[in-house]
Amino acid sequence: MVKLTPKHKRKRRVHVPADLSTPAGRARARRELIWGDHGFLRARFRNLHRISPEMWRSNQPSPRHIADHARARGIKTILNLRGPTTQGYYLLEKEACAAAGIDLVDFQVFSRDPPTREAVFAARDLFERIEYPALMHCKSGADRAGMMAVLYKLLRERAPFAEAREQLSGKYLHIKHGKTGVLDAFLDAYEAYNAGRAPEAWKPFLDWVAEDYDRAAVKADFARKLGKGLQLDVLLRRE
Repeated sequence: MVKLTPKHKRKRRVHVPADLSTPAGRARARRELIWGDHGFLRARFRNLHRISPEMWRSNQPSPRHIADHARARGIKTILNLRGPTTQGYYLLEKEACAAAGIDLVDFQVFSRDPPTREAVFAARDLFERIEYPALMHCKSGADRAGMMAVLYKLLRERAPFAEAREQLSGKYLHIKHGKTGVLDAFLDAYEAYNAGRAPEAWKPFLDWVAEDYDRAAVKADFARKLGKGLQLDVLLRRE
């Protein structure tokens, strides 16, 4: 008997990076940025916001945007929250940062999973070691950038929780009524732990993460609630 292989089990094609040293390779990388990564939607809408005198947040910058940042804002570090890849948008970003004298730091964050304890403490260390002014970005500047902006406010600025949490909101195009709402669930868990206490009596955030945060429970509880509600990310065909 011949065993048929389902389509979803077919071997995935390995993406070969474009060669930026050739005109054809550079053109391909540009196509991957503009069309494959929806860069045409970001040409005029940057979702660019200043978090503090030393930190900005945005969606995926183009090479031109990176040059503009270096010239107008003196950006010394760009935090790429999407992680490294062989796709053209990343290759062009890496090249543009090198040309502008900007340190590109890859720090992968996930929009549909609550952060691990290790990731939270790694973010704390990251904010202490990078050179400022800095810019952090994901693809849309809404979810991953929002979560990291919350952590930046809490861990670097020592801002009140309510102020920090505003970084993950509809103002920046974050949608909590969908799978990305798991990030809100993480913050909800910390708020629920401190329910009934005055703000000044809340357990310090990092102490809660280290001693009380139950990531599996947050995920399980969120999954139950998500299954009962309207998933806007499905309706909007979000990535």
